[in-house]
Amino acid sequence: QHNPSEGNVLVCSEVDGGTYELITFSLTNASGSVTDGKRGSCLGPATFIGRNRFAVLDRHQRQIIVKNLNNETTKRVQPPVPNVDALLDGGASGRILLRADDRAILFEIQSRRVLGEISSPKIKSAVWSPDGSKVALLCKYGVVIADRQLEQLCSINDNVRIKSGAWDVSPTGGTASELFVYTTLHHVKYCLPSGDTGTIRTLDNPLYATRVVKDQLFCLDREARARVISIDATEARFKLALANKRYGQVMQMVRHSRLCGRAIVAYLQSKGFPEVALHFVREPRTRFRLALACGNIEAAMESAFALEQQSSAEGKESDTNVWGELGSEALRQGNHQVVEMSYQRTKDFDRLSFLYLLTGDTEKLKKMLKISNMRKDIMSRYHNALLLGDAAERIAVLEESGNMPLAYISAKLHGLEEHAERIQVAIETNGGSVEGLMDKVDTSTKKAGCLLQPPTPIVRSDNWPTLPIEKHTLEDLEAAAAEAEHSGEEEYHDAIPAHAAPEPSATAWGGDDLDEGDMGGFGDDDLDLGGDGGWDDELDLGDDFGDKHDAAAPPDEMDGIQNVSDDATFDMPPAGRAPAGCWVANSSHAADHVAAGGASSALQLLNRQIAASEFSVLKDTMIGCYLGSTMSLPGVPGSGSMNIPLLRNDAGGHPGSDSLPRTSLKISNLVAGIRSGYRFFQGGKFNDSKNSFTDVLKKIPLVITENRNEANEVKEMLEICREYITAIRIKGAMSGCASDPVRSTELSAYFTHCNLQPIHLLLALRSAMGTAFKHKNFILAASFARRLLELPDMASERNADLRVKATKVLQKSEQMARNEHTLNYKENTTFYIDCKEFVPIYSEAESAKCSYCGSHYSESMKGMVCTTCTFSTVGVQTIGLVTGS
Repeated sequence: QHNPSEGNVLVCSEVDGGTYELITFSLTNASGSVTDGKRGSCLGPATFIGRNRFAVLDRHQRQIIVKNLNNETTKRVQPPVPNVDALLDGGASGRILLRADDRAILFEIQSRRVLGEISSPKIKSAVWSPDGSKVALLCKYGVVIADRQLEQLCSINDNVRIKSGAWDVSPTGGTASELFVYTTLHHVKYCLPSGDTGTIRTLDNPLYATRVVKDQLFCLDREARARVISIDATEARFKLALANKRYGQVMQMVRHSRLCGRAIVAYLQSKGFPEVALHFVREPRTRFRLALACGNIEAAMESAFALEQQSSAEGKESDTNVWGELGSEALRQGNHQVVEMSYQRTKDFDRLSFLYLLTGDTEKLKKMLKISNMRKDIMSRYHNALLLGDAAERIAVLEESGNMPLAYISAKLHGLEEHAERIQVAIETNGGSVEGLMDKVDTSTKKAGCLLQPPTPIVRSDNWPTLPIEKHTLEDLEAAAAEAEHSGEEEYHDAIPAHAAPEPSATAWGGDDLDEGDMGGFGDDDLDLGGDGGWDDELDLGDDFGDKHDAAAPPDEMDGIQNVSDDATFDMPPAGRAPAGCWVANSSHAADHVAAGGASSALQLLNRQIAASEFSVLKDTMIGCYLGSTMSLPGVPGSGSMNIPLLRNDAGGHPGSDSLPRTSLKISNLVAGIRSGYRFFQGGKFNDSKNSFTDVLKKIPLVITENRNEANEVKEMLEICREYITAIRIKGAMSGCASDPVRSTELSAYFTHCNLQPIHLLLALRSAMGTAFKHKNFILAASFARRLLELPDMASERNADLRVKATKVLQKSEQMARNEHTLNYKENTTFYIDCKEFVPIYSEAESAKCSYCGSHYSESMKGMVCTTCTFSTVGVQTIGLVTGS
């Protein structure tokens, strides 16, 4: 391996189990002598990893040994995987490729991390592109091309052993680092990153490639003599230009190169470029097939006429299949003028009549009726009469064909009495009778005697309306090709010009002057700061910034043509997205996904955001949200209704692909439910109140807010529902244990710690005060009485009796000053209420929380469904309720 910055060459050999020799020579003095090499043992090849460092693999311990140019060991690194048997060039400073079994691993020595890995059997060598963006791994019977992170781009196999390979370094033409040329025993072949391969030329003797510059291959023969052979890589450049959409360069090659043959035509068809293949083909039938493949009706018509003239000149009948295929393609494009001509050429009268029906050309349809009469084609005549709605003609056809009863029925049904009388006379003359004929026809419905008329066509224009295309991929490049002819042929040089040659220190090893041997004995420790001082964020920007070679890049002689070709490309306008698809893509709110019909994604969002698991509780709300996002609009008679999406962001015009659905649930619905719950709670209808608050809890996840204030209101309503549902459940538990003085007193105390409205808290304190006083828990009764008297509403006249009663309870309790029972209640200590067991959970105790409503539980409730909201899981940490899209 060659070190271009310091003038070093590493020569490796398998002698004595593997050895290397470091040879140094002068870069400035061409006549200078070469110094004696520094030798050592290694396993596999050695490789440079910096301007003044190289790495070898210890064949005994299988360690990576880093050495300086004095052949002194500065660091030992353990490989990330076992069974490493060779080191290869890593393509950048500080990186190496490790070969282990049938895979290659890209390893960074300083940070000791694996950057990439790829499977590749029997790797012999690695060849990096000049810009370091790609690597070609040469195997025994194949080549694997990957990017700088070892992501595979393509893999090819060959039946003959691969000898060597090199990347193209041509300064112009766009093939540098994109064309890889490799040699086998008797051939020179090429490979593109897209996977396209081909043979360039044959060889008499094996050669070993070292460099490729345009049409010259620099190589060594088996006697180690340098040779330069000529190659023709036009086919490879053509495929590469086509893949990169450099259509100007493609057109120039079409006109000035000798690309031809069925292989290149088949390649263009397989890659979806039949319009390019048209420029190679002159044989009418093949050209006709290619024109149909690319939808070029004009070129297909020219080929069809040419085939017709060719058949006439040879005295053969013209092939009707050609015009039939042309008509099918023209019909697909809506070009009914060409369809008409094709049907006329093939004398397909039935399809021609139906075409005139679809296009509304009744005059030509009448001509078809006359032609069918001249051809004495009874069936065609009847069909044309049916398509024209000509009842009299149909009756005449039935008469002439001997179907007199049918003719009579048809005449009677259409009210043609004169025809009916004439037909009746003819039937009776022949000994028949018309009695009972009309009984066979059902005349009870309105459709029984309807006149069959053809439908009125919607569009009567020349052709079906199509999208106008200003530019074609290749047809608008005539001017560009004319300019290219003035510039002459491309000129390639054998090497990069001196002014464009990159500085060795800037491109070869990235200016890495670090020599661990000069750091005073710190070479063998593990203190490796790397390039970022230990803060490596693994952000690999690659070479996309182009600041390595931009300043000294040589001029590209094909630049003008390539620029024109880029402008000349045509991309088909993308199809419009369905509103439901836009809604799902534009929003992370479950309501928008439900409105779009994406029930699965909506359930996933609810599960991730609020840990919802019991979705059957939300079924009715979700169905209402889905139905409320669209409206049904009756269509024209005979067609179904149309679903019109309702949008919430269309005030300033249709938002297009940024549309969002209008949902049926609003904050006003939640406010109405809260007020209803308040009203039932005030009246003592606790079950109805609980149902109201529970219904609000079910609706909140599917309500979308428009601003932060509304979002805060929704979250406040969520807390209100939780507190009132908990209070109502405690109230129900109080009724169930009225005979237990201890439990009933505790529950009444917990009841007062629910965050209720002041007027409702007054009722709770009054009830708790009475329960505590009744069971002779006077300390607690005094506390409730004081809290009751401190409420602002107690100053009102309507609460005068309650105020007097609370004062008396307070006086009596202060006199007794004892609790009859020991209670699990600490008034002055902060606690949460366990919403399942209804016991206090003090701040020092561990607890679990509902991810949606925030209800608290003991640790044993983790993973179970919340008893307050009844659909979310307890103890799951999530992002919480999402209120906006």
